Amino acid sequence: MMFAFITITIFVCMVMIMIRLFAGPTLYDRVLSLNTFGTCTVLFIGTVGLLFGRPDFLDIALLYALINFVGTIAVLKFFRYRRIGDAPEIPETPDIEASQ
Repeated sequence: MMFAFITITIFVCMVMIMIRLFAGPTLYDRVLSLNTFGTCTVLFIGTVGLLFGRPDFLDIALLYALINFVGTIAVLKFFRYRRIGDAPEIPETPDIEASQ
């Protein structure tokens, strides 16, 4: 009974996070709410696994947590550098001796 209450509570929190995701005023608010939604999804998968007596769901939850972490880092890197490559492009600086 307790796991059912926890599962419903996590689901309600996920709905509120989705509202924040679509209503967030800035990009970083939306990325933060997406990351929080991923964390709640991990908790939701874990509690559903325990509720139905399927401990193998915890492996799926851990895999989803890793994907959530890497995805958040990739999204933040893309919005900062506008590319996902190895390193950001360094703008060329003008040569001081050539201008004299």
